[in-house]
Amino acid sequence: MALGEWSLFSWKSKATAEKEREEYAKWAFPHGQSQRDKLEALFGEVNPKEKTQFMMMGFLTCKELYERFLEKTGTSDSAVFSLLNKEKRYKQIIRKKDMPMYIALVLADADYGEQCEYPPAKVVLEKIQELKERIN
Repeated sequence: MALGEWSLFSWKSKATAEKEREEYAKWAFPHGQSQRDKLEALFGEVNPKEKTQFMMMGFLTCKELYERFLEKTGTSDSAVFSLLNKEKRYKQIIRKKDMPMYIALVLADADYGEQCEYPPAKVVLEKIQELKERIN
């Protein structure tokens, strides 16, 4: 289920809805619950004041937008530029001041890889600061 596909009235069978939830979970966390748990721990270190479920909603929205821009532009740097300076449709979910944090987390998640380790919070915080300086 992608952004914009939420519907108040769903006419899908229970099996179809469950299959879509499983596919979405596999897209969101291809390495499973362990990956999600580690990401949530990183959330807590990067922004301890924010509740995890709100951060997860912003993170997944940003991840999907990043992948759309990456597909459209072809480069990570162009996708990041678009998220920082052009994307305005999802400002109810992601405040502009929080976008660098979510982008840094999405980039860390993209590099999660076979080692199944996220970078230390210090590295993510440095990336957030770098991204803040790139906002027009």
